[in-house]
Amino acid sequence: MRLGLRVFFGFFLIAGLSAVLLLKVFLAEVKPSVREVMEDLMVDTAHLLAETAVQEFAQGGPRTDGPLAQALQRYRQRPVDAVIWGLRKQTLDLRIVVTDARGRVLLDSGEPSAVGQDYSQWRDVARTLRGEYGARSSPQVAEQDRTTVLVVAAPVQHGGRTVGVVSVSKPVASVQRFIDRAERRVFWAGALLLAVSLATGVAVTLWLVASVRRLRRYAQQAQAGQAIAPPDMPGELGDLAHAMDDMRRRLEGREQLEHDVRALTHELKSPLAALRASGELLQDELPPADRQRFAAQVLDQTARLQTLVERVLALSQLEAQVGLGERQRIALADWADAQLAHPMARLAQRGLQVVWTQREAITVDVDTALLELAFGNLLANAIDFAPENSTLELAVSTTATSARLTLRDHGPGVPAAGFAQLGKRFFSTARPGSRVKGSGLGLAIARRVAELHGGRLAFEAAEPGLRVTLVLPR
Repeated sequence: MRLGLRVFFGFFLIAGLSAVLLLKVFLAEVKPSVREVMEDLMVDTAHLLAETAVQEFAQGGPRTDGPLAQALQRYRQRPVDAVIWGLRKQTLDLRIVVTDARGRVLLDSGEPSAVGQDYSQWRDVARTLRGEYGARSSPQVAEQDRTTVLVVAAPVQHGGRTVGVVSVSKPVASVQRFIDRAERRVFWAGALLLAVSLATGVAVTLWLVASVRRLRRYAQQAQAGQAIAPPDMPGELGDLAHAMDDMRRRLEGREQLEHDVRALTHELKSPLAALRASGELLQDELPPADRQRFAAQVLDQTARLQTLVERVLALSQLEAQVGLGERQRIALADWADAQLAHPMARLAQRGLQVVWTQREAITVDVDTALLELAFGNLLANAIDFAPENSTLELAVSTTATSARLTLRDHGPGVPAAGFAQLGKRFFSTARPGSRVKGSGLGLAIARRVAELHGGRLAFEAAEPGLRVTLVLPR
């Protein structure tokens, strides 16, 4: 089962059970609560009527034609039309029964009348005559259906003794409408609460699943080697995303370090092997010409090792560098002319000429020390791969947003499969007429310098040769 379904079903189970239990508790409490309120009011009414009946009991007891009986008769005939919180009341439902000290009914406002009957065994009358609180709930068959009647009683006291009992009764059906309405309101409020809870659960589930999917997509892209920023998410999921990004960076750094160490070890093997072989031969007696040749080879391989170490150190420093140093505004074409004086000896040795194919006037803000390092490595790379007595083409061009310094050689170029690897450290192809490969660090240094300037290093097959463009922002 998917994570989203598990979370939703878990939330649905918790919210559903909670809503059902709450509804059950509330609905179960509505009717008893209404009856408790009704009984409280009936107790007040019974005691008020008991005080009203004291005077008639002092004169021999209530009569069917006495003031109390007439008042009860007028009460039954009294019209009423009251709207109570939206529900209309048009009947008076209280029934008043007055008994003497033996429980015999003296007055009854109900129909049919119970005057003369013995109520001494009814719980409300019997307990009241004993000095206790008297109340009962009794079934009664009404005209339409069977209902329950709630009866409470109050003692009529005169001269310090109980001379009678006033019982007040009211059918529960008279307040059933209020109970039903309260139950409906509670039910629909509970249903609404459940719906809102479920909607919240769906929203939380969708948000959680979407966040987890973003994390999964990020992890899959990181696994595929894509260097992307971690997803921006709040709370613990955001912390998890950044922790995953830190872990990815550490793993990538470790993999890159392992790769670089292997590549550097491979690059060191050839010159070290040549140095060892030359050193062993120089220990023997050799003709002057051979000794001179092996000594020159030792110097060449030593220079190669020195260049390799210097470039590794330079690239490491560039990769650790965050921003640029001191910037200067230079005319790019004139600056490139001045840089051509440094490799002049090597150019002459190989019979190479540098020709301008395009020369636009453009000035840029650059770190001249870094740009000199990048351009020097591009020139050295072009000289290594250019055939003897050929030309190197140099161009400065502009676009709306960038300045472009382009250098082209007429060498063998790079196979199509190798273009994606150009600019990566320790990737290189064999030099013309030799199986010896470079370290690839020159192009890697130039690419890093371009990145520090906010630009890039672009490669294009020139057929023949390779065209390398250093793109700098204007």
